[in-house]
Amino acid sequence: MSKKIIALVIAAAFTVGFAGLSLAAKKLACEVKSVEGTTVTVTCADNGGLKAGDKVKVAADSKKGVEGC
Repeated sequence: MSKKIIALVIAAAFTVGFAGLSLAAKKLACEVKSVEGTTVTVTCADNGGLKAGDKVKVAADSKKGVEGC
């Protein structure tokens, strides 16, 4: 009985932990203005609390082709 309760508590803790991580991520809509070597300049409508020196992860929107018959 106690093993089932412990397993339930651990599962709940993992669920809450992963939900918190997904909510902590910020998404900003930005546009690439220039690319020079390894330097990329982007313009965003809002800075989202970022400041110089912050590390960010950038992912490009996927552009899917339209297939026809």
